[in-house]
Amino acid sequence: MDEPELLGRATSPRGEVLLRRVHRGGRLVLELRVNGIFVMDDAETTSERALAAESLSRCVSPRRMLVGGLGLGFTLAEVLGDGRVERVRVVEIEPAVVDWMREGTVPHGSRLVSDPRVEVVVGDVADVIAGSDEAAYDLVLLDVDNGPAYLVHEDNARLYRTDFLRRCRDALSPGGLLVIWSMTREDGLLDALRATFAERAQSAAERAGNHRERAENRVSAVSYDVRLGARDEQYWLHLAHRA
Repeated sequence: MDEPELLGRATSPRGEVLLRRVHRGGRLVLELRVNGIFVMDDAETTSERALAAESLSRCVSPRRMLVGGLGLGFTLAEVLGDGRVERVRVVEIEPAVVDWMREGTVPHGSRLVSDPRVEVVVGDVADVIAGSDEAAYDLVLLDVDNGPAYLVHEDNARLYRTDFLRRCRDALSPGGLLVIWSMTREDGLLDALRATFAERAQSAAERAGNHRERAENRVSAVSYDVRLGARDEQYWLHLAHRA
């Protein structure tokens, strides 16, 4: 078996980040790993693209977007294919990943991040959301870990809690959409979304004189199937609309 070809290695406060090319299934595959844990590759990009496509299909006017997690850029590529999108802020915590995209170490990377609609921010998505203006985005997509039950970095647990979800809600325009990717359906996350978005929904309902509006109608989970090599997987999107 051919040895993997190392394309890039970096260390950060979160550990080691590797970009390498491996032989798999009779082809060369670009693979990203963090602390030895597989994150993504370019052999199967259905999950990353579905995050964008499903989200865009549920947002009436996704002019201004925030994408949490650059990775190998496949979510961003799908986003840029939608003509309604005017501005995309992409937040990536690992500087090396951004460098590999900009420098062309990831072959399609330079074209994506140089698109005039794209702003790449190196930093923690929690900090970027906290520093965003009220109603700054029409659509927020978060794909920064494997979900609350399968964390790559324990510190990311806060991204699924009420305080952060409230900041995401406030950064959305009225009718805006928050989408969070996870390996599994997470009922605890859905409960947190309902509680958080109910605050805004109740306020909007009171102003409109409609007390029957319920947050349950604004929060949902959507599954989709992915074929990974010889096995099938099911992943989940957790969605919440701002009133």
